[in-house]
Amino acid sequence: MTARGSIAALMTCMAAAGAASPAVADSVPVGVPLDAVKTTLGVDTPRVATAVPVPVVGAPEAPRMHTGDLLPGPLLPVVPIRTELGRTLVTSPVPNLLGEPSTDGEGSLEAPATRMVTRTPGAALGAPLTMPNGSNFGIPDLTAPKLGLTAPELIGTPAALLGLR
Repeated sequence: MTARGSIAALMTCMAAAGAASPAVADSVPVGVPLDAVKTTLGVDTPRVATAVPVPVVGAPEAPRMHTGDLLPGPLLPVVPIRTELGRTLVTSPVPNLLGEPSTDGEGSLEAPATRMVTRTPGAALGAPLTMPNGSNFGIPDLTAPKLGLTAPELIGTPAALLGLR
């Protein structure tokens, strides 16, 4: 095989791998199997359908230089992570709601899909030296070192709906 043929084979493999890669999902649907409980105990079991969130990590924020500081801030960058809390539905039979078999119903709890965004905490560190001091022949002055943490963030609006049929 020539060098040109091996490069062509490599490019073909890379194109096939790129075309075959699946799209990234925000959540993976999951059905909770409770049929064995119904068979074993002989009672009606709730039906549960939900989705497992798949966190997607974003690019860390770049440290920025601030006037008068020797070190960039934040020194430990903040990393955004987003995910989608998938739709969750729990339904369960509710027998003899008012004491009569004719009032049998089904209770449900539904949580619609919600997008969540979080940011990890970051760390800021201040050097124990100041910028070079012109009145001190360019020698930096000593200062108390600084250490700080940025608070983590969680942004989203989860909701739930309770129903009875």
